[in-house]
Amino acid sequence: MNVYEKIGLKKAINASGKMTALGATAVSQEVAEMIKKASMEYVEISSLIDKAGEIISKYTGGEDSCVTVGASAGIAISVAATIAKDNLSLIEKMPKSDGLKNEIIIQKGHSINFGAPINQMIMLGGGIPVEVGQANKVEYQHVEKAINDKTTALIYIKSHHTVQKGMLSIEKMIEIAHNHKLPLIIDAAAEEDLKKYVKLGADMVIYSGGKAIGGPTSGFITGKEEWIKYCKEQYKGIGRAMKVGKENIMGLLKAIELYGKADVEGKALENRNKMNDMVKELNLIKGIEAVLIQDEAGRDIYRARIKIDEEKVGMTAFELIKRLETGDIAIYTRDYYANIGYIDIDPRPLNDGDEKIIISRIAEIINSKK
Repeated sequence: MNVYEKIGLKKAINASGKMTALGATAVSQEVAEMIKKASMEYVEISSLIDKAGEIISKYTGGEDSCVTVGASAGIAISVAATIAKDNLSLIEKMPKSDGLKNEIIIQKGHSINFGAPINQMIMLGGGIPVEVGQANKVEYQHVEKAINDKTTALIYIKSHHTVQKGMLSIEKMIEIAHNHKLPLIIDAAAEEDLKKYVKLGADMVIYSGGKAIGGPTSGFITGKEEWIKYCKEQYKGIGRAMKVGKENIMGLLKAIELYGKADVEGKALENRNKMNDMVKELNLIKGIEAVLIQDEAGRDIYRARIKIDEEKVGMTAFELIKRLETGDIAIYTRDYYANIGYIDIDPRPLNDGDEKIIISRIAEIINSKK
């Protein structure tokens, strides 16, 4: 019985991914031990923030980094940094930014909901989102012509949630931003490559500490020293409501250390093989068809995709999802495409034996309808 079962909650199997709604990551023993030790001591927080930035930057190639409580907080803080910079009077006014340079240009296909609206995170930092182009097509000119004397930054959302076709590339967005002497912010919350976007020339790149890195609830902004300095200044303003505790900062540092040593390619191959085996077993269940699919955003993540034959099974994907989630053990799948009959299984959060439980439960539910 785990700690959540002890307070009356059901055991959950996460087959959805490193999702905030399911607690993001189950941290390793080493990370948990670091969190425990750090929580039992005192430290001067501003010095810890600076030291953490120095350590994190060794893994990202950034000139400096600023720890945050998560990637969404990173968006608000980085936006506020472009508006208020190090002007204390303005920092203390955020998110009220009337009369200031406060427009943030975002491609329309990037104006997404990730559990909350991206545009709301921009507004929390005092920014006014300016959507450009169309939901499935953005041209260079759309971005260029939207820039005016109120523009403070451009933002790029690197996520499986965004429209994956017809958007301008990161390289083009960096080119436009720098041609106009503006910073480009990249939200790379769940991305696995910690150096790629800094190398491309982005000014501020935001990561979640609790997703690919495998840390606790945390995150960081990494990039150009000038902008990171301004990000840290926001802890005198809106950042105060988004502060990350000493224990989570130290847990993040341990997680990023372990991540830097990890065989990421080997783990990806292991997970792919695990999903291949699962696909074979799922295809033995009548009424469903399973295939292996790659992550929508092109990451080296392969999932088992289950297609429900509604006529043969006698239920929709939504019904199957509900039955899985309301069983004695709650099984949460990746349900972004349930409206067209697909359910995906993500291997990364699965514990040993979880695949067998999922397969058995799906077979039980489907056979009960026949």
